[in-house]
Amino acid sequence: MSPREAKAEVFLMAFKGLTKKEKRIFIERLLKDKEFVEDLLDMAIIEKRRKEPSRPLEDYLAEKRLETCRGK
Repeated sequence: MSPREAKAEVFLMAFKGLTKKEKRIFIERLLKDKEFVEDLLDMAIIEKRRKEPSRPLEDYLAEKRLETCRGK
């Protein structure tokens, strides 16, 4: 386990040790942190879209270059 994983495990264990009311208070504070909420939403979107079909970046960029040349 890496030091970062160990630190995360300590925080998770501490969170699990809280009462329901303490957990609610902690989560409310997290949700007031704009940067945290933004990161959480990003992770949720990535997870939701993980199984969507994808294509190589080079193909996308080539298509965009063609659109630009054609004036789209």
